[in-house]
Amino acid sequence: MEISNKILEILQSLGIDQSLIKLDHPKDEKFGDFTTNVAMVLGKKEGKNPHEIAQELKSKIKPDELIAKVEVVGGYLNFFIKPEYFKKQAEKINFEIEFQNSLSQYGKNKTMVIDYSAPNIAKPFGIGHLRSTNIGQAIYNIYQILGWNCIGDNHLGDWGTQFGKLTYAILNPEWNSKKPEDLSIDDLEKLYVKFHHEAETDPTLVDKGREWFSKLENGDKLAREIWQKCIDISQREFDRVYELLNVKIDFAYGESFYEDKMADVLKMMEQKKILKKSEGAMIVEFENMPPAIATKTNGATTYLTRDLATIKYRVDTWNPDLIIYEVGSDQNLYFQQLFASAKMIGYNVDMIHIGHGLLRWKDGKFSTRKGDTIHLSEVIETAMEQAKKIAPNNTYEEIETVAIGAIKFNDLAQDPKKDIVFDWDRVMSMDGNSGPYLQYTYARCQSVLNKTEIKEQKDIESLPNSINDEEMALLREFYKFEEKIVEAAERYNPAVVAEYLLGVARKYNEFYAKHRIIGESEETWRIFLTKTTASTIKSGLSLLGIKTLEKM
Repeated sequence: MEISNKILEILQSLGIDQSLIKLDHPKDEKFGDFTTNVAMVLGKKEGKNPHEIAQELKSKIKPDELIAKVEVVGGYLNFFIKPEYFKKQAEKINFEIEFQNSLSQYGKNKTMVIDYSAPNIAKPFGIGHLRSTNIGQAIYNIYQILGWNCIGDNHLGDWGTQFGKLTYAILNPEWNSKKPEDLSIDDLEKLYVKFHHEAETDPTLVDKGREWFSKLENGDKLAREIWQKCIDISQREFDRVYELLNVKIDFAYGESFYEDKMADVLKMMEQKKILKKSEGAMIVEFENMPPAIATKTNGATTYLTRDLATIKYRVDTWNPDLIIYEVGSDQNLYFQQLFASAKMIGYNVDMIHIGHGLLRWKDGKFSTRKGDTIHLSEVIETAMEQAKKIAPNNTYEEIETVAIGAIKFNDLAQDPKKDIVFDWDRVMSMDGNSGPYLQYTYARCQSVLNKTEIKEQKDIESLPNSINDEEMALLREFYKFEEKIVEAAERYNPAVVAEYLLGVARKYNEFYAKHRIIGESEETWRIFLTKTTASTIKSGLSLLGIKTLEKM
């Protein structure tokens, strides 16, 4: 961002208000490295010809150690930057600590809490939680490298009548012969499905499930023991999945954690006079939204009350500047109601809901061997089979890295808000727009670096006298890395980083296809470009929670 900041300073020194200046990168590099329409903005404001204003501004901007030249096209001012400054940015990326120090200024002294993943206890990790987990972890990583103090909070679904039903199923000797501690996550799911299947013909089972949940709420020893074992079994499974996905969440508090904290929230809501009685229930009314239920007619609390208690806990414990929720877009209205309720109580912390779209198969159908729920394990199993075809000589662990990287990148390379299609041909493509393509490009760079006798080229004394088009295109691309990370944070969209990495990889592969590297007079320079490409791809994939391979 150093170069763009200097251009802003130059324009401000000419008396232009910073709020009027917007810098972009031209889509076509023949129009320079940065462009601004500020002359058009001034022309509209002052009733003057934008082209004439642009020409006047150009006459006042002299080439210096930063700017090679300025051109006017229509009402646009186009800035051409000297390659030496792009070289400095490339060197910064190679010296990882220097690059991180540059980034860490953005979030200094700020704290962010992000709520993501949130699987349900006693159920295998489903494909439905994959997007929240991937996107949430990537946003966490991006904010962390920007200097924020990041806190990941996994809001587990560990409370409700389903646990009464599951307890009854576990204790029914006709359905289950195992001790609770010997059950697997798949066993728990099968028992829960069994309960609902049997309840279709025996409605009294529903009452028995409610009775056991009532015992759980009242602290019954056996009910509590079985519930805790279900949590332990589930948490071991979640930890296994998170390790596989390269995900690490700081805290995991279930809904049950907030059971004794809701009375305080209800008291606060009463004090602020935001509760209204409606048909026996207590509701919160809003100006432009349907009301939300705080307590049911029987006095039972709702998700709204529990989530308000969660906000209270997070604010009291971590005092965040920002709370992000990565939850499906089907909950958009609910989070609008939740945030509005929190503001009414007096919580003025910034709260953002990143609502992700659905994950669909190419044919639009969700089909699985195990029923309606698509297990992540099934998707990984298929990805492993596909990865073996494109990396047949790699180890099992390396093939697993390709498979997981492919699944994650397919998710993260697309706008979180949109539904995404899971098309195996695209997910595992080696021709671009995929995780394996980036991993392969990184491995290609490593292969080149291993063949050269030149030491790892993190910096370079001077640029060559002549830089070809492919080299210049690549050099220009490195500068954008920092601003793309910042943009991804501002838009809460990891796809910004993913698309940038694809651009770097494409430009490197174009350069690689047209020019020899080893044994040429420009070898030192081209090794420098190769090293910077590798550093950029590795750092960028790391932000997305994806590992690289040294060979592939």
